[in-house]
This record gives sequence, structure tokens and C-alpha cells, in this order.
Amino acid sequence: MAENTFGGVIGYALAPKKQNSFIRDSLLTLAKSRGIELVRVDSDKPLVDQGPFDCVLHKLYGDDWKRQLQEFKTRFPNALILDAPEAIERLHNRISMLQVVSELRIQDRTDTFGIPKQIVIYDKATLMDPQAWESLKFPVIAKPLVADGSAKSHKMALVFTRDVLDKLKPPIVLQEFVNHGGVIFKVYVVGEHVRCVKRKSLPDVSEEKKVGVSENLMSFSQVSNLANHDAENDNDGYYRLMHLDDTEMPPNAFVVDIARGLRRALKLNLFNFDVIRDARYGNRYLIIDINYFPGYAKMPGYEAVLTQFFCDVMLKKEQEEQQGEGRVTVSTKDNEESFQV
Repeated sequence: MAENTFGGVIGYALAPKKQNSFIRDSLLTLAKSRGIELVRVDSDKPLVDQGPFDCVLHKLYGDDWKRQLQEFKTRFPNALILDAPEAIERLHNRISMLQVVSELRIQDRTDTFGIPKQIVIYDKATLMDPQAWESLKFPVIAKPLVADGSAKSHKMALVFTRDVLDKLKPPIVLQEFVNHGGVIFKVYVVGEHVRCVKRKSLPDVSEEKKVGVSENLMSFSQVSNLANHDAENDNDGYYRLMHLDDTEMPPNAFVVDIARGLRRALKLNLFNFDVIRDARYGNRYLIIDINYFPGYAKMPGYEAVLTQFFCDVMLKKEQEEQQGEGRVTVSTKDNEESFQV
């Protein structure tokens, strides 16, 4: 199938670290070959004075940036913002981000999905009140309630006993740890494109041995970091014996249905979500986290996927502008997402 070429200028507004990882020469070259020009938004200048842009691709936060996007939208009503700040902000709270999972309805599947049992703790008094978390079984993972991409929001802890709860700093989410075979599935969503990959995760916790460590609380910034730490320190060679290639992937149709449901409910096009398989039930999957505009460069062939998405957006935008309807629609086989422009 021949690739179509659609002209368009996309301004990207990204933090330096995100820009360095995402905006690679390989992406710029491929996008340009399809008529898509990616232009850096100068953070030292008002957005409204830059461009013209057919689309603004962004991952910046704060009231000033939201104001700039609103002004830009007022001045250039036909421009597309990917994605809407209001939709992104839902993912900044670890409770609201997963509430959407309960709204999904996936039909005719033998596999089931949900989220781990979890509670939110807003203050120290509640944290130290046994009745507040009596429904949870240890170990639990403690995560900051705020998930805004900052270093602080990534500071998590695996907590084995209630004796160390006083070391935690509310507001936090306590999420029951579920054995999942030491493997996490990361599902990347780019518009209608869905890609699932597998990564090493936390080892299972047995009754006799708790991950091979003596501490009652282990801090980490990412699941993969703690996994690497344990790989160096475990005595039973857990990770040396485990082969990711031996781990069966979730059914692709099942993952795609969840991804499309989340995309529709969240009104987002660029995100990923982390899934684990509950070791107690072979067909039970738990969504534990959702992230906006993740590290797509870690996804094999991300340049082609993102470039095709940009072309799809530009095509629909052009078609709708010609029809004079003022809306841009990006379609999937069984779902349509509309962007107000």
C-alpha cells in the first residue's frame, strides 16, 4: 500500500529531556519525506507569536502554558492542539486516572481486566489509622497522588509491613501489590495505533520470602529500576532464570479493545498504560498506571508510527476544512475521535 503525503507544520513544545529523546533526526527525516515539518516552539516567546502551525504537539504544564494555548486557539481556531490540557490533567491524579477503567465495557472476551485494590491517603492521621487501610493486604506499593511527570511524582515505595507507614508522606495512593510473574506489559497508544511490549517488573512476593530483601520498605523511581536492583542482589537468581521471551503476551484484540476504550473515555491520542497479569488467574489483567505522551522512542519503529499519525491528523484536518464543518475527525475501525478546532 502506497504511502500518501500530506503537508503540514507541527509545532512541538516539549521539556528539554522529552525533546532530546523524542525529536530525533530519524523522526524529522521521515516526517519531512511525508510532507510533515516539525518545528520547535520557542519557550522564551509567546506561542501566539509563533508559527503558523497546523497543529501544536505539547507536553508542558502550568497555568501560563494553558493560557498560551487558549490564546493561540482563539487566534488560530483551525489549529489542532494535541492533546487538550483538560484531558491530560485527568492523568495527573493517580485516582482519577484509573477510575476510567471501571467505565470500560469490553464484550465477548474470556479475559477480564480491572485495577488493583487501592486507597488514597491525604494526611498523616489517616495514614496511621489502621481502619483506613484495613481492607488492603501487604505488601503495598505507595505512590504519590500527583502524577505530573516531576521527579517527585516518580518516587514510590514497596511497603511490606504497617510498621513503616510513618515513613511515607501523604497525599499518597496505597495500591495492593499483586504477583504478576515479574513481567509488566506496556501498551503504547498513538491515535488508532496500538503496540504492546513486555518489560521486567517486580518479582513475585512469596509468604516465605519477600523479594529476597530484609528491608520493610524499598524506595524506587520506576518498576524497572527496582527490578534491576533485585537482579544484582537476589540469591535465587530470579531474574537470571526468568526469560521475557517465555512470557505469553496478552491477546492482541483484547489489548486493542482496552486501548480504544481508554482513548475514547480519556479523549486522548498519545498515551500508554501499564498492565500486569494477575498470577492467581491466568486470564485476569490489571491496569496499574496511565501516562500521557510516554517515551515513544523506546517503542520499536516509533518514527513510522508517529509520522503516520501526523499524516492521518493532517489529512482529516484538510478534509474537514474543505467541507467547512470546523471539526477534525480521526477514525478507527470501530471508533471515531473528534477534535474541536
